[in-house]
Amino acid sequence: MIRNPILPGFHPDPSILRVGEDYYLATSTFEWMPGVRLHHSRDLAHWRALGGALTEPRLLDLTGTPDSGGVWAPCLSYADGVFYLVFTNVAGYAGGFWDVPNHVVTATSIEGPWSDPVPLHARGFDPSLFHDDDGRSWLLSNDLDWRPGHHWSAGIIAQEFDRGTGKLLGEPVTIFTGTPARYTEGPHVYRRDGWYYLLTAEGGTGWEHQVTVARSRSLLGPYQVDPVTPMLSAAGEPRLALQKAGHGSLVQTPAGQWYLAYLVGRPLTERDECVLGRETALAPVTWTADGWPRIEGARPALTVPAPDLTAHPWPAEPETDDFDAAVLGPQWSTLRRPFHADWASLHARPGHLRLHGGRSPSSKFDTSLVARRVTAARCAFTTSVEADPRSPQQLAGITAYYNTRNWHYAYLTWREGLGRCLELLSCDRGRLHRPPHVPVPVPPTGPVHLRADLDLPDLRFSWSPDGDTWHGLGSALDARILSDEHAIEASPDGVFQIWGFTGAFLGLWSHDLAGNAMPADFAHATYTV
Repeated sequence: MIRNPILPGFHPDPSILRVGEDYYLATSTFEWMPGVRLHHSRDLAHWRALGGALTEPRLLDLTGTPDSGGVWAPCLSYADGVFYLVFTNVAGYAGGFWDVPNHVVTATSIEGPWSDPVPLHARGFDPSLFHDDDGRSWLLSNDLDWRPGHHWSAGIIAQEFDRGTGKLLGEPVTIFTGTPARYTEGPHVYRRDGWYYLLTAEGGTGWEHQVTVARSRSLLGPYQVDPVTPMLSAAGEPRLALQKAGHGSLVQTPAGQWYLAYLVGRPLTERDECVLGRETALAPVTWTADGWPRIEGARPALTVPAPDLTAHPWPAEPETDDFDAAVLGPQWSTLRRPFHADWASLHARPGHLRLHGGRSPSSKFDTSLVARRVTAARCAFTTSVEADPRSPQQLAGITAYYNTRNWHYAYLTWREGLGRCLELLSCDRGRLHRPPHVPVPVPPTGPVHLRADLDLPDLRFSWSPDGDTWHGLGSALDARILSDEHAIEASPDGVFQIWGFTGAFLGLWSHDLAGNAMPADFAHATYTV
């Protein structure tokens, strides 16, 4: 059996691809680096992280990117020995306007190196490439309408793509305007038995999310919607463990079995917050006699039958990262800037991760945060930090983080009359507050051990002088603020100003608000479920 979600934690908008006996998944990363998270499988049940594709500024610039901006819904495809990766780098979405430039990069190996990005159009987001049997390729995306009084989703457009130059040819054509569920996005096209099948995401990426299927004898339409619609959704079923089911892509095994990769959310209770973010699940697909792809019950399931493939588990990821490798492991992400020696190092002090203090927690520039996805409702994150703060402007410690406006932070700092000490700070929709606690004085030198325990919806921080005996740091904090649902903020007239599309992270954070780049050394990071 396959147990869902196959990629727990923040892994939304899956694009699945098979090349030979290898299966690859690309998921959205938004403001996190490296951009476009990649996973690899041989049996569709066991997946290993490959890290991100867009690893450096020449490939992706997220400087100043808004919360939940950046890389949206990438699509991974393959033709003539070349991997194609198309993605949107969302620079703005507030106030009714959309700044959504799309790009394409290529590589002959899934692990790169990837070519310099070639700009495509900026008419809409969620791009995908379809390579037809006649050698022609097509770029699809949604079409955005910014005009007041118009629905923002104007349908799906297609435009020919020249694989030789990476350029678009001709003009875009509207091929599908969607169903009454609206919010039509996330297009993927497949060809089977003379039909072109168009999968789209509709209903918005919340509780009404769904996968819609339509087909046509011509790539450019007109498309007929499956009379049994949607193909998949959890709408109207709040008791299902997997919610928000939608935004799917298809893959076929060598034996002819079909599967849908799609996103889901796991709320704490019915219609509650999904702190783990939007995750990736799989569902087997069968075809009707008259040629429609269907999923049993059209509902997401926690377990589904595995394909007829030899089981291929991967070695388990070690719980502890001792930071003794030459490069940062694929489990880690950085915020808006790539891991680079000008602010982070694995070599400055061997066996340690050194982070030089960056700008404030609310900044969208030069933030010194190395973090990993929360993948389970109960988990723990432990580290040892050594730093020499000389003022309240210098802080270093661990965080439970969602975005610049929602986080909890336990940190080592300096306070008048105490010297070096531990403190807590939280931010809830941009409002700073200090949870009730007494600042804890610690020795003036040496490491301090910090721990975060999640037992959703509660978060507790603790500290230890030696890593063995632990002391609580404050009382339980509300981890619900680390969710898509809590992060979304709209203006009084209902226009979304801040989106929430990511998920909770646990990470190592360092700040120097005086601009002196105080070094903080982390001896290890341990994540246990």
